[in-house]
Order: sequence, then structure tokens, then C-alpha cells
Amino acid sequence: MAVSDQVVLTGKQLDILSVNTIRTLSIDAVQKANSGHPGAPMAFAPVAYVLWQRFLRYDPANPVWPDRDRFILSNGHASALLYSMLYLTGVKSVDSEYKVLDRPSITLDDLKSFRQLDSKTPGHPEYRVTSGIETTTGPLGQGIGNSVGMSIASNWLKARYNRPGLEIFDYNIYAFCSDGDLMEGVGSEAASLAGHLKLPNLCWIYDANQITLDGPADWSFSEDVAMRFRAYGWNVTHVGDANDLDALSGAFKEFLATKDRPTIVIVNSHIGYGSPHKQDTNAAHGEPLGEDEVRLAKKFYGWPEDAHFLVPDGVLENFRDGIGKRGRELSSKWNDLFAEYSKQFPEPADNINRMQRRDLPDGWDKNLPTFPADPKGVATRESSGKVLNIVAQSVPWLIGGAADLATSNKTDLKFEGAGVFKAGNYGGRNLHFGVREHAMGSALNGMALSKVRPFGATFFNFTDYMRPAMRLASIAEIPTIYILTHDSIGLGEDGPTHQPIEQLASLRAMPHMIVMRPGDANEVVEAWKVIMPMKRNPVALVLTRQALPTIDRSKYAPASGVAKGGYVLADAQGGKPEVILIGTGSELSLCMSAYEKLTADGVRARVVSMPSTDIFDMQDEAYKKTVLPPEIKARVSVEAASVFGWERYVGLEGAIIGMTTFGGSAPAKDLFKKFGFTVDHVVQAAKQVMARAK
Repeated sequence: MAVSDQVVLTGKQLDILSVNTIRTLSIDAVQKANSGHPGAPMAFAPVAYVLWQRFLRYDPANPVWPDRDRFILSNGHASALLYSMLYLTGVKSVDSEYKVLDRPSITLDDLKSFRQLDSKTPGHPEYRVTSGIETTTGPLGQGIGNSVGMSIASNWLKARYNRPGLEIFDYNIYAFCSDGDLMEGVGSEAASLAGHLKLPNLCWIYDANQITLDGPADWSFSEDVAMRFRAYGWNVTHVGDANDLDALSGAFKEFLATKDRPTIVIVNSHIGYGSPHKQDTNAAHGEPLGEDEVRLAKKFYGWPEDAHFLVPDGVLENFRDGIGKRGRELSSKWNDLFAEYSKQFPEPADNINRMQRRDLPDGWDKNLPTFPADPKGVATRESSGKVLNIVAQSVPWLIGGAADLATSNKTDLKFEGAGVFKAGNYGGRNLHFGVREHAMGSALNGMALSKVRPFGATFFNFTDYMRPAMRLASIAEIPTIYILTHDSIGLGEDGPTHQPIEQLASLRAMPHMIVMRPGDANEVVEAWKVIMPMKRNPVALVLTRQALPTIDRSKYAPASGVAKGGYVLADAQGGKPEVILIGTGSELSLCMSAYEKLTADGVRARVVSMPSTDIFDMQDEAYKKTVLPPEIKARVSVEAASVFGWERYVGLEGAIIGMTTFGGSAPAKDLFKKFGFTVDHVVQAAKQVMARAK
């Protein structure tokens, strides 16, 4: 029905008008920007409409309501579709402290600013930039990976916090995805993990449009998706035409009735005008339609061809009376339920409230250990495992696991009641992610976005397999914790394929990512004290396989200096230092041994422990100058990793003892000797830089 013909629309006429409003707003946003992807929003607008208007348990007036359904646009190039939905449903803005504001998240002007500088409608959806966006998506496969983490978190919250008659958590996770999401390896890993865990509240809606950016999907993608997902253990349902609103409703009802596994809804859509007979080339290839095609598309929809960003009468009211009214009633009912829950179960209710604000329990760090001085010492992975188990008992929502390496990473939670998260028993705090580093990284982000505090562990070298998810955690500014062991050539006989060299420099280069490489057991304790209060930074905690001496803190500076990223551990005796030795991780004790030898030789030396260059760089200039006085040019850095970046701290006249090649397969002691990580080499380098400085 043409817009110009409408008088009073009801039922299916209003549905069609609303769907076409979503389409034309998306078309106009892309066309005005002269950039973006109009095809997917045009084709999948009916699916978004049915899901949001008829099924989504979501209150636009309170988009941070804890028991809301989550919607993820994994095919983030279709962002115009999501922005149109946020505008039409009237989703409210939320501030940085999670307070709902009396203004819309997206206005019509925001749609007109699509993909423009500092707009709330960037090219791909970004968490924190736009209220109502549940996660940052764009790199394909990440959103569906996040959805698995969100489902893990929701099932865990349900198992841990619900009480008979007081079902505080019972929400579902919906994710739109594309051929590209299912082609990416992370998508396969995530689907396999979700099927293994039999996550019942997870629904992927697959846009089977047979088109990729290069051209027809069958150029590169010909597998039987339905059979693949059945093999994963998923429920599979199919909708033959994305425009069939009743068939879509039936598919979502089937998902809601399926209680023993995740569901994928395969929806056949047609990139372009939404007609089975029309497929537009520009739309298929992620380009604006062009003015002529825009007019033709609008004509096809019965739309005024010269209208731009038109929202016909009745459309906003339709959404207000649908998702708006339903969401308001559901969230109001939940608020009453939670009030009763808080009376009966004040401590769990307090946990839930703290989680939502990313606050910690009072006194969470009161039982942390102090490790006695010990020349033999322990591996930092060992001391971290002990601290983790103590912290997790004080922070009940700290949960996580490893990519099949928990016994090596020392990340098993072993206290009474910790348990294992597995199919049919979702209350456990130990997760077994399997050999799926990429899906683990992505799932951790989904868990963090759900307000539990997740950690994930693997060998440091394998951050290469999860780096895309780590990067998105940094962009989204969420406090995911990565526990990364076997941090250097100290790994030994497994050889260069397993020995990280460039990973430290690489992660240090990532904005918002905090990299911490503690040098002994007490620095590990202090690192956890720094990590846990963080609300907006992911942290890479980098730990050794081999034992490190526990430094005598009665003789040298306390480990609390870790809080500033770098600190003076041992200072010159009898005057200003002649040389500064800077060490991290396993090389800190090497610097200490060299310091003692230099001191015995009458050299005034200083040792600076630098567990986190990221945190050190945040300190004010006055503090940094007290640690690294500019006038002292003779400096040596010692780290069994890439030399890249250390010139910032040692200057052009300093020396960098590090790795300029990959490692080798041999016992660690032989490797350290071969690559120059010896006391004699550090002493020699110190004397050389002193000579140069003179």
C-alpha cells in the first residue's frame, strides 16, 4: 500500500509500512553518507521488525535493565538497520555510570550523520558510543562469538542467583549473522562450543542471501549449513522468505520452545528491494544505491520517491504500542520481583547490583598473601594461581577458564563450590573452552559485557589466535582478563613455534590494553590488586613457566610500586646512580644479580622494575623523572622479548638486551645463555653504556 494512500492502517498494513520505514531510513542514511551497505538492511528489515516488535524482551526506556534480551548485529556492516531500529523504538541514552537519561540514544539527525566524524552512528556498531548497542561488531564472526559468551553468562547468572519463585535472570540472546560470520574460523569455533554446552537461550539468525562482497556466495561457500549445525548439536529451523512475517514468528516460537540446545534460524533473503525477483548489484557489493536506484527502490515500496528520512504517521506509535509497551511492562514487573528478591536475599541482590556497576565486594583483597623472600622462588604462573583462587573466593562473579591449558596456566579454581560449567550444570565457575583460543577471546568479551568478570588463559604465544577479540575488548573498553603463561624463550624445549617474541611489543602497542609482566611472586599479588578494580581496560597478565626468585622486600623496595607501572626497586649506594638497569618479568632477578655485582665493583647502579609500561606511561612527568632521571643516560633494559619499543626508556645512548630473532629448542638455561640473558652480559652492557655516557 502506498504511503500517500494511507488513512488508518492496522494489522499487516501497519507491519508492512513499519518494515518499509526501516528500509528507507537505512537507504537514506547510506545514500546521504555516500558510504555503507544498504543491501542487508533492506533484505533483513522484516526479520528485525518481527524480532523486536513481537518477541524481544527489551525496554527501550531502560536499555540497561539486567534481564533484557540481548540483540547482536554480528554482520555489523548492516549497522544502518540497527540504528534505524534504535531510533524507531525510542531507545534512551545511558551515561558512563549506567544511568538512563531522558533523551533518545539515536535521533533522526543522528541517522542523517551516518558514518560522519564523531557521530553516534559509526560505520559499524560500537559499544559505549551508542546506547542500545550491546557489543562492538564489524570484524565478521566476532558478534556471534560474543553471543556465546553472553549465553554462558546468562545461564551462569540464572543458575547462581535465581531462587524458587524469584527468577531474576531468564533472558535470551539473539544474533543476526551473515555468510561471512559463518565462514570465519571464530564462527566455527563459537558454534562448536555453544553446541557442546547445549546453550538453550542462544539464537542465531542467519541471513542466507547467497551474496558476498566479491560476488555470488557459491564462488567460495557451498557447504550445507543446516547439516553442519545439526552436527554441532544445534536445533535448525528454516524460513524460506525473509518477507514472511508469520513464518518468522513461527521460527522464533520454535526457538523459545527449544530448551535443550541452541537454535539457528536460516532465513533466505534477497539483497536489494526485498523482492524475490529483484537483486541489486550495488547493494550486494556494499555500496550506496545511487540516486536513481534509491528512487526505484522507494517506488517499489510505494514510498514517495523524493522523500528523505520519512517516518509516516502511525509508525512510531506502532513501535511504542509494541516493543515499547511490552518492554515497559516486563521491566516494571522485574523491578517489583527484584525488590522482593532483595528483601529475601540481600547478599545475592547486593552482588547483582555491584556487578551492574562493575564494583567489587568490600574487602575483596583482604586475604591476599605475602610471599617470603626465597632465592629459589616460584614461577609467576604458580603464584598467580594461588592469588586467583583467593580473589575468586572474595569476588563471586569472577569466572573463567583456559583453552585446554588450565593445568599449565594454573587457572583451575579449586575451592569448595567452584565447580565446572558444563551442559545441564551451568553454575560452575571453571570453563573448559577447549582448543579454541579465538572463540574463547570472543566469548570472554560477551561475558564481560554481561557484567560478570571473566578471565581466560592460554600460552602467551597463542594470543596470536585470539588477538582480534583482544583488540575489540580494547576498542569497547571492557575489563576482560587474559592470563598468559609460558611468556618467553624460558618455555624451553618446545621451541620457537611456542616461544613468544613479538607479542609483548604488539600488545603494548594496543590502545587501552594494559600489559603486566610481574617479576616475582609479590609483584603478582600487586598486579592482581591493580587488575581487579579496573572497569574499562582489558589486561594481559604475562607469567612465567620457570621459577623466579622472590625478592627480599625487607632489603629492597616494596612490591606496591607495581601500582605505578614502574618503580625503583634497588637504588645506588652513596650518591646519584651512574647506570640504570630496567627489567621485567623473569629478567628482573637478572638485573638484581647484575646490580649486586656492579655494586661490589663500586658502581652506583639503580634497578627499575617495569612490570607495566602502559601504567608507567600514565603517571605524571614528575614521578617518571624520579624513576628515570633524564640526566642519567646510561641505561640498560633487559627483557627476553622483542627489543621494539625499549628505546623509549633507554634512549639513543642506552642498551637493549632482548630478542632480535625467534628462539630455539633447548633447555631454558641454554637458551638464556645463547641469547645473552646472563649476569655477565648485563654487567658488560652496563659498563659499556656508562663509558659512552662519559
